[in-house]
Amino acid sequence: MKQDVTAPAAARSDSLKGIACLVLGIAVFAIQDVVIKKISGVYPLHEAMVLRSFTAFPVLFFLVWRDGGFGTLTGPGWPWLLVRGLLAFVAYSCYYLGLAALPIATAVALYFAVPLFITILSVAFLGERVGPRRWAAVMIGFIGVFLIARPGTDLFDWAALLPITSAFLYACSMVLTRRIGATETAPAMSTWGNGVFLLGALTLSAIFGPGGHDGETHRSLAFLMRGWTTPSAFDFMLMTSCGVIAAVALTLLTQAYRVAEANVVAPFEYTALIWSVLYGWLFWREWPDPVSWLGIAIIVGAGVYVFYREQIKSETNQARAVSARSNSP
Repeated sequence: MKQDVTAPAAARSDSLKGIACLVLGIAVFAIQDVVIKKISGVYPLHEAMVLRSFTAFPVLFFLVWRDGGFGTLTGPGWPWLLVRGLLAFVAYSCYYLGLAALPIATAVALYFAVPLFITILSVAFLGERVGPRRWAAVMIGFIGVFLIARPGTDLFDWAALLPITSAFLYACSMVLTRRIGATETAPAMSTWGNGVFLLGALTLSAIFGPGGHDGETHRSLAFLMRGWTTPSAFDFMLMTSCGVIAAVALTLLTQAYRVAEANVVAPFEYTALIWSVLYGWLFWREWPDPVSWLGIAIIVGAGVYVFYREQIKSETNQARAVSARSNSP
């Protein structure tokens, strides 16, 4: 009997396209990290976020228009979109504040505790079952987090808690996305998130913008509490470019998860660590020490293993569903 090779070939092609889109999207997002870190010593976070949010809206509105129209923004699930946006706003704020004080590779590595937190939260809120192997991977992954943060030592900086907090809150938003993803479009979720970003940034600007809280010496606190500063033309271009960068990167990541299975492309998100190490060395001559490299390797290994076990679980559930249908009367 002649075998049909068209379907497997198409699946491989979609997987390669998805991987390419994700790797490119991660590379684009890494540029935003560089911009945020470079401006963090002069400008406040809220100023950069206001400019970024305004710049992203035209691109996001275009994506909403192409993917279901503007009615998707006012569906019955909008309260959950608001909650998701709030979680994402606090998550990214924590990440950027940590980025101001930490080496870029350290901040990115700590942030990649996300899949570990997702596993825990999926059990607590989605009722998913996690086997002993994945629990072991989660525990080992957190050992990597402790190796990088090194609490209780002279090398510990409390700013390391910021990307860890960011990872937890982002994981919460991702678990919520699993709940509402079947009824809400990706552009609608992103647009709501950007709107919350703008409102949150304007709120911080109202509190800290006048400059009455200047004088903090810790780089994370200074980045949060510094007053508005009129940017040069070049710095203004850098900050507004973050909106375009975020919109383009989001489009690439969304496309990656649309054309390929999540368990195929998700492990390639760890390519962000390659860019963070490269950019950290190029712009700030930062290089992780051996203990940090060990922690990075443990986090990546644990995260990839969690993705791998989820893929096996997904394939097993699909096989059981097909078997149940074929055996039904």
